[in-house]
Amino acid sequence: MDNKLIAGTILKQLGGNKFIAMTGAKNLLAIDNGMCCKIGRNSKNVNYLRVKLNSLDTYDMEFINIRSHKLTVKSEAKGVYCDMLQEVFTSHTGMNTRL
Repeated sequence: MDNKLIAGTILKQLGGNKFIAMTGAKNLLAIDNGMCCKIGRNSKNVNYLRVKLNSLDTYDMEFINIRSHKLTVKSEAKGVYCDMLQEVFTSHTGMNTRL
C-alpha cells in the first residue's frame, strides 16, 4: 500500500483538520507504513507523534520528545484500533483532538 495513502488515513482517523487545529500539528510526514508529526506543547512533554500500521492491521503509536539532538520515547501504545487513536492520543499527551 502507498505510504501517502496510509498517512492520510491515519490523519483522518485522528480527526483530520480538527486534529491539526487542536494539537498544533505540523511537519506532517508520510513514513514507511505510517505518519509522523510535530505537536504543540502539552503536560506530558511530548513533542512528536509517530503512528505506524502493523501486520495485525492495528496501529503502534510512539510519543516522542526530541530536544537538542536527543530522541526519547516517552511512551508507547501497541495494537491500537482505528477508533481508539484519538482516545489513546489524549491519554498520552493530555491534549484533546476535538472540541
